[in-house]
Amino acid sequence: MEHSLTKEMNWITQGDTALGIELGSTRIKAVLIGADHSPIASGAFDWENRLENGVWTYHLEDVWTGIQHAYRVLAEEVQEKYGVPLKRLGALGVSAMMHGYLPFDKEGNQICEFRTWRNTITEREAAELTELFHFNIPQRWSIAHLWRAVKKGESHVQNIAYLTTLAGYVHWKLTGEKVLGVGEASGMFPIDSETGTFHAEMIETFDKLLEEQKTPWRFDHIFPKVLSAGDPAGELTPEGAKLLDPTGTLEAGIPLCPPEGDAGTGMAATNSVSVHTGNVSAGTSIFAMAVLEKELSAVYSEIDMVTTPSGLPVAMVHCNTCTSDLDAWVKLFGEFLTAAGQKMDKSQLYDLLYHQALQGEPDCGGVLTYNCYSGEPVVGLEDGRPMVVRNPDSVLSLPNFMRAQLYAAMATLQIGMDILFTKEHVTLEKLYGHGGLFKTKNVGQRLMAGALNVPVAVMETAGEGGPWGMALLAMYRKNRQAGETLECYLAEKVFSNAVGNCVEPEQGDTEGFQRYIKRYRDGLELQKTAIKVLP
Repeated sequence: MEHSLTKEMNWITQGDTALGIELGSTRIKAVLIGADHSPIASGAFDWENRLENGVWTYHLEDVWTGIQHAYRVLAEEVQEKYGVPLKRLGALGVSAMMHGYLPFDKEGNQICEFRTWRNTITEREAAELTELFHFNIPQRWSIAHLWRAVKKGESHVQNIAYLTTLAGYVHWKLTGEKVLGVGEASGMFPIDSETGTFHAEMIETFDKLLEEQKTPWRFDHIFPKVLSAGDPAGELTPEGAKLLDPTGTLEAGIPLCPPEGDAGTGMAATNSVSVHTGNVSAGTSIFAMAVLEKELSAVYSEIDMVTTPSGLPVAMVHCNTCTSDLDAWVKLFGEFLTAAGQKMDKSQLYDLLYHQALQGEPDCGGVLTYNCYSGEPVVGLEDGRPMVVRNPDSVLSLPNFMRAQLYAAMATLQIGMDILFTKEHVTLEKLYGHGGLFKTKNVGQRLMAGALNVPVAVMETAGEGGPWGMALLAMYRKNRQAGETLECYLAEKVFSNAVGNCVEPEQGDTEGFQRYIKRYRDGLELQKTAIKVLP
């Protein structure tokens, strides 16, 4: 143990480390890794989005409060555990929730509230751009929000000098560089896989719209430069170092890798960056990524085309809600225990209820749940109303109820993925799972395998998640050899001895889920009615 601490202490003092920071939807987390790519310290800060004037948003002052808190906790752990201050880093990378709308004027002032991925207010504009580009533009993409603001003549539009994402904003403030990693950029505007940057013909088409609207700027004036994994993306400035560590202990000059989105860091954290690999991230939202050999043959509103951090084409099915309603029910059961004078640790309660789901009937005994907290474009919902529905003869038991809750968390994902499997004949060797849905061993993993009819693997490192994936991308930037691809670096230097388990689909689970999902599809009209009568 002492030898291990000495080794890690040397990595810290010599700067043979990499720091990954990720701003997720409910938590900002920082993870420091050593030369062996394993985490050696971490820090976190919980935060929540706000619904203000009908728009889901975060305040930028909360961004820095959260980042500084997470970094401070991490630095204190380093000092306490290894007996040295955290002065030097070998590399640094920032990631965050993808998409959204974050514009600034030429003085660098924020000129509009940050409109996050969760907003479903751009349906018309997204549809117009999809038709114009012959390329699916989801509602949450930056270009859809920009086109909406331009069309509505919002007062800030004339003053836009820079438009970026949350990860791009933080990176800009740390380095002064207006850049994005290609995976994150692919959630702003379509990427040309041949050039690895924004699609030139589509830019030309969009600029014609801007000319008609008489905006004083064009696309290239306000969008960031696109970089690939491993590319230099600037260095931590003295001002950036003070933003990250107000104590002044952290030294400037640290090289940064291109900022990425949570989809890209999920791919890195699960080694799902090569063709025929995929991953599914299941937390507050849920999305699955499948790395493709080629572009899809048609445009599907349910499927986004994005890229890996190195620019390979990826089909992405993104759903806005996953565990929010499930978490609410677990909290309710916890309140019942407290009222009954019983105590149970939160993780024990989750394990108990999740394992109950495995005892449920394969089709949940007729119990049907909808977990939608907000709009869900994959199934055509403009808003959401969580609900539980059943026939009088349905078997309402705790196992059936919990299985229905877990099925609801993955139902809309399966609807989108089914298009890839049946219409595009995409094949995946396995899906790597990560996120809160997989924390209870074998439960979410087994049910997901049955729902998608694909083997689902969860590695021991899956719990490290996006910030660890971001740290890996930073370390790749630091250590990359000439001609060394991200795919080879991860496979040979990070995951060659990775430990985990893979669950094959069980026929009974797959058949039961098919019966459940048929009822789910048939019952979507209930959601639409609830939205009307419960405004």
